[in-house]
Amino acid sequence: MDTAHSAPTLDNIFLAAERLRGIINHTPIFYNAHLSEQYQANIYLKREDLQTVRSYKIRGAYNKMASMSAEALAGGIVCASAGNHAQGVAYACRKMQVKGAIFMPTTTPAQKIKQVRLFGKEWIEVHLVGDTYDDAYYASKEYQTITNAVFVHPFDDLQVIEGQGTVGLEIFKDADFKIDYLLMAIGGGGLASGISTVFKQLSPKTKLIGVEPEGSPTMYQAMQDGHVVTLEHIDKFVDGAAVRRAGDITFEICSKSLDKVILVPEGKVCSSILQLYNEEAIVAEPAGALTVAALDLMKDEIKGKNVVALISGGNNDITRTEEIKERSLLYEGLKHYFIIRFPQRSGAFREFLNVLGPNDDIARFEYVKKTNREQGPALVGIELKNREDFAPLIERMDANRVVYEYLNDQPDLFQFMV
Repeated sequence: MDTAHSAPTLDNIFLAAERLRGIINHTPIFYNAHLSEQYQANIYLKREDLQTVRSYKIRGAYNKMASMSAEALAGGIVCASAGNHAQGVAYACRKMQVKGAIFMPTTTPAQKIKQVRLFGKEWIEVHLVGDTYDDAYYASKEYQTITNAVFVHPFDDLQVIEGQGTVGLEIFKDADFKIDYLLMAIGGGGLASGISTVFKQLSPKTKLIGVEPEGSPTMYQAMQDGHVVTLEHIDKFVDGAAVRRAGDITFEICSKSLDKVILVPEGKVCSSILQLYNEEAIVAEPAGALTVAALDLMKDEIKGKNVVALISGGNNDITRTEEIKERSLLYEGLKHYFIIRFPQRSGAFREFLNVLGPNDDIARFEYVKKTNREQGPALVGIELKNREDFAPLIERMDANRVVYEYLNDQPDLFQFMV
């Protein structure tokens, strides 16, 4: 195993590209007309959702394993992952005929567990442990101690970073234009570290932008504080980028190489997932849509520029569609929840319907009649056609003396009720 260098190098990334030849897809980079028109810029998408195992993670996993000695591989490998890294490792195990133990949280969607088994076949065993990635990680490290298997880290490893860096080589080779901005999702920072190693040397004027979900600002916080931090609470919705702690190696690289890290609200990511699907027929997972969601937050800066946004993965679980739609509507200001106290008399609900505007729709209604009270509370969800319809709705409710409590801006109550 090559441990002689302590930082990823361009030479080693070229070497990784050689190792990966014939193993991975050289994914395309497409000009996107819709997004270019929307942001008055030249927007190109690098499509790692079209990769073998539907994400870039195969690159790092395979490069790590291919750079190990036969003796090291003979003892097997172990990893912990809630998704894409596990699929990459499983695929590499089958391809290289190496035994692998893959630890995943028990909360991992069945579809992802099935995919891992499909890619690894008889070469891997899946261990479901604990409720979080951290639980699975500690169990995998315990397993490593007992068995002496080699641990394949999802991001904080030089060979893994160099494997991910091959994405940067492909972008640089395929772009027949000057790249002004390059946007990359950040979870632990392996992808951003690899790509920035390439671009700092081959295209130093390109602005490198890291993108994280607002609910998991791991690298952002580390760069603010000047050292790696462990976040107490994170929103796990953008599962491919929801990491409590960035890597030590990746922080060193990202803090020096990235121009900035920007945070995108989870609801905005959901709107981008739906936009990519409806307008481009691209199935992006939440982490895969982060960079497209970030374009809106940078619209003034990128106007007239050449921008590459990396779609990092397409492992989206179809069972999450309803939640994605809901989060998008809430973020766009198109869905509003209230507790409304209706007078317990006939005709009260009909009167309330007259308060609604012509395009307002009741999307949820839960009511239990209480026999001994004057008023009965109902949970009411109202969907609007336009964000601007909200203020007039509230005015009409107040004018008609509707007794209500607005839930959207009360996160504790909102999560409990909705």
